[in-house]
Amino acid sequence: MTIESIINATNIAAFKIADSVASPGLNVVMGYLAESFFIVLPLIALYLYFKKDRNFFSFIFAVVALFVIAEVLKNIFRVPRPCEVSSLSWINTVGCEGGYGFPSNHAMTLTGLAFFIKNYKYLEVLYIVWLVLLLFGRVYLGAHYFTDVLAGAVLSVIIAAVLYRYRDSVNRIGMRILTKALGRMTPAEFTRM
Repeated sequence: MTIESIINATNIAAFKIADSVASPGLNVVMGYLAESFFIVLPLIALYLYFKKDRNFFSFIFAVVALFVIAEVLKNIFRVPRPCEVSSLSWINTVGCEGGYGFPSNHAMTLTGLAFFIKNYKYLEVLYIVWLVLLLFGRVYLGAHYFTDVLAGAVLSVIIAAVLYRYRDSVNRIGMRILTKALGRMTPAEFTRM
């Protein structure tokens, strides 16, 4: 067996699992879940801000950096989404989107962010449960191969670990910018690291 055949078999198995649980109701839920990051990420950022957690700055920086890196990689690899591949016409294509599929931008942007909320165990657990459901949904909706999601998640963890390692520098710069922009409205002390 070649690596390519193993990857193809893995992706087909993931689509079959997704197909076995498919339903019109779940299509709607997974569609909403895919877009829920527009609500979840700002809520987490606000939570960190009001907790006076300096990771507020590095969290925002990580979101932007991971998103941009994923977009650059998509344009380098130019792998079509599975919902655009004619031999996979049997998969659920409700979530078919334009653009390229590898790596999954949802996986790449969202997975590594767990580093920045690890001081809040309940929030971290809720985030990880939400993330796993959302990432399953990317395969379920036919927007990504399982390997797109897996690669995005692995790359996200690696890059976010580096960003987290240097978060103090990002946080200091962010605090200076926020202080100049907001002046007295800035929380007096961002304490948690």
